Amino acid sequence: MNPLIALFILVVYFGLLITVSIYTSRGADTNTFFTANRQSPWYLVAFGMIGTSLSGVTFVSVPGAVANIQFSYFQVVLGYILGYLVIGTVLMPLYYRLNLISIYSYLEQRFGFWSYKTGSAFFLLSRTVGSAVRLYVAAQVLQIALFKPLGVPFEISVAITIFLIWVYTFKGGVKTIIVTDTLQTFFLITAVVLTIVLVSQELHLGSPAAIWETVRDSGYAQIFYWDTNDPKNFFKQFFAGVFIAIVMTGLDQDLMQKNLTCKNIGEAQKNMFWFTVVLVIVNFLFLSLGALLYVYASSQGIPVTAKTDDFYPMLALNHLGIVVGITFLLGITAATYASSDSALTALTTAFCIDFMDIEKRPEGKRSAIKFWVHIGFSVVFYLVILVFNKLNSKEVITAVFDLAGYTYGPLLGLFSFGAFMRRPVLDKWVPLVCIAAPVITYVISDHSAEWFNGYKFGFERLIINGLITFIGLWLLKGKSQHSVARL
Repeated sequence: MNPLIALFILVVYFGLLITVSIYTSRGADTNTFFTANRQSPWYLVAFGMIGTSLSGVTFVSVPGAVANIQFSYFQVVLGYILGYLVIGTVLMPLYYRLNLISIYSYLEQRFGFWSYKTGSAFFLLSRTVGSAVRLYVAAQVLQIALFKPLGVPFEISVAITIFLIWVYTFKGGVKTIIVTDTLQTFFLITAVVLTIVLVSQELHLGSPAAIWETVRDSGYAQIFYWDTNDPKNFFKQFFAGVFIAIVMTGLDQDLMQKNLTCKNIGEAQKNMFWFTVVLVIVNFLFLSLGALLYVYASSQGIPVTAKTDDFYPMLALNHLGIVVGITFLLGITAATYASSDSALTALTTAFCIDFMDIEKRPEGKRSAIKFWVHIGFSVVFYLVILVFNKLNSKEVITAVFDLAGYTYGPLLGLFSFGAFMRRPVLDKWVPLVCIAAPVITYVISDHSAEWFNGYKFGFERLIINGLITFIGLWLLKGKSQHSVARL
């Protein structure tokens, strides 16, 4: 891949996003930034959420990981379906009924001040680390394809990457993101479909049936695993998928902020239904692409990379021709920025609403606070990416889900207890429970094989974490002066 071509793609791409930003941010105020004035068409939200949910991690890591996990990840995706059903029928009606901007303000109504701040703090930690890891994927690819050949150090290329996000999100916020994410999702899906077609042509596969037969017979297409001691066991993966969907979408300010911009609950639920259908299909396409890439590499005698995250970029940029290279760059850029731009806006929203009490301030001060918080989280993203670049030693997608299992667990426990139990709690002790739960979960997970006859925890540590939090809240019985907002 010629770095000048990569530079041209990047300039045109971000020129388009900035143009959209200028158009959508006309007359924008802080209400536009946080809620898009609750006028977003459901179909734009649904389509744009695909790119936000997948990110550059899925784009790069899922095809590469097929060598080690085959299609077992699709068991997690099947779990997503049930998780999104819970979000659409249980959580979203609650959020709309309470007219929330930050979904964590529900915890103040249900439990009190400390529970509210704790829930929001765990989101800020989870999303900051998770989104920085996702952005790290794109930064690595852009470094290989563009910045390294031009002699630009990784630290500078990361700063450029984050600055570009800030430029097109700082004014219009979620209103801009709903449009740009729709555009970026289109690029992402086009990229994966076009790459499958082009790789299939290289393999001389002339029809969809031939493509499927090649994928099926590749040795990578096993979906279901039933050994209880296998981390890929169906029940572990499926139920982990259910709870991952609930916490990383339904309890996540990022994706819920988009849903809450719809005109009413009916349109928001319609958005969630169609989003689920398309997301399942797209994930299967990514797995199929991974199988085809490994078949192609084997047929050409191309050695696989030491890190599976490097496999797809290596083939796309060095072996599959200029069209696949351009397609890959557009796809990885679209996937990562669709996730990162909305995360930056959601983090800014949560911090401004939950910790700066921005709703109680006049518009002028609100704009100033929002501006500096937005810059602050951009700097935090930059620092976390540099740290992760030094420390990470395994597949990025695994690292992201490992982190999520520990940081989203307390949110799962808080919201499930608040929603389904009338029992009041001693609010001031809730932070201690939410800190203790991930620590206990880590100890159990670390000793699971020793304590449970060879059983090893995988993604299901998220469930254990939430359950420990739930039990801890049950033990904190107290008198509450807060109304019990049940589902």
